[in-house]
Amino acid sequence: MHFEPDGVTRELQAFSDASRELLNRIARRQGLGTTDVTALYLLSAGPMGVAELSERLGIRTASTTVLVDRLAAAGHLRREPHPTDRRRTLVVLEERARLANEAHWWPAIGLLDEVSRSLDEGEREVVLAFLQRATAAMTRGAMED
Repeated sequence: MHFEPDGVTRELQAFSDASRELLNRIARRQGLGTTDVTALYLLSAGPMGVAELSERLGIRTASTTVLVDRLAAAGHLRREPHPTDRRRTLVVLEERARLANEAHWWPAIGLLDEVSRSLDEGEREVVLAFLQRATAAMTRGAMED
């Protein structure tokens, strides 16, 4: 069976492709793998445990431990004791890595923000509702593995 997506779906696919290419370019600029760059991006929102980072990256905990060890050895992040659970540690992005991360991501995010701010309030509500539903659909699709 052949499925032909509509124009909006094709544009969402093009946006996804452009996002993936941006990730690849940032990884090349930093001399890192795409999973490493994704981990740094996720950690820019705040510290998290290895298990949570593993879940967000969609890789095994053992692989995440190796990734964290490698990025810590390179000075991108560090481990800290969890403030309330002595059995756990948190993975924390180093300030230098946070600034480098922002320098790579913010130009594209700034351009997206300009597009968003160009919408009037009615357009913004429609686009926001659509993107929330599209994100939920993608999340459901990813869970059907």
